[in-house]
Amino acid sequence: MTGSPVLELRSVCRRFGAVQALDQVDLTVHAGEVLALVGDNGAGKSTLVKTIAGVHPVDTGTIHWHGRPVRLTRPQDATALGIATVYQDLALCDNLDVVANLHLGRERLRHALLDDVAMEQHARRLLDTLAIRIPDLRAPVGALSGGQRQVVAIARAMLGEPSLVILDEPTAALGVEQTAQVLDLVERLRERGLAVVIVSHNMADVTAVADTVAVLRLGRNNGVFPVEGTTQEQIVAAITGATDNAHTRRRARRAGSGEEEAA
Repeated sequence: MTGSPVLELRSVCRRFGAVQALDQVDLTVHAGEVLALVGDNGAGKSTLVKTIAGVHPVDTGTIHWHGRPVRLTRPQDATALGIATVYQDLALCDNLDVVANLHLGRERLRHALLDDVAMEQHARRLLDTLAIRIPDLRAPVGALSGGQRQVVAIARAMLGEPSLVILDEPTAALGVEQTAQVLDLVERLRERGLAVVIVSHNMADVTAVADTVAVLRLGRNNGVFPVEGTTQEQIVAAITGATDNAHTRRRARRAGSGEEEAA
């Protein structure tokens, strides 16, 4: 990637009592880049996301935003800079419709009353811009599919016109078609020039949409890999800390079967 990074973390540390959750972590994200943050359970991914989102201020280390040092001590600090985070629980109100969820906390008023018409028009423009298809914007969000709920949450994050969008496990528990819908939206965010960080355990999703993969292991950096030219086995080895894992053993078995058949 060329140009100065949108976000750069340098030697970031975060401790919770006796637990060193992040230890000298570096991370760099550029505009128009999808960076996948991967690692095993307990690797520090959630802590790192919440550090960038301003939930957990860093103990030591620095965070640079468009080249200048910043201090993120609360979520409002991150939002003001242009960092939007969509957590796995989505924080949607199931009893409210799509229009109300999109404008939650950003309601439009006319004569001290909610301007439903203006909010619906704005919602349609936003969803059309992102090529998101929701048949009925007045349907309760609780009635939508998992993929539709995910894209509504991402669209809501776009209302603040962020430069960086963080997606925490956006395809978890989604079906094939719903996953494709979410990954298509991630690609559209990249095409709009946004920096995107996607946290995922699904290697197929990672290799399908990411440009770069950053691996965390036990709270430390354990490799940054370009998706192009990197095998899934290399990424899994970095995640597990071992070159011998289920993926490499499976590949060896298949290679052995092929040799036997050839013989």
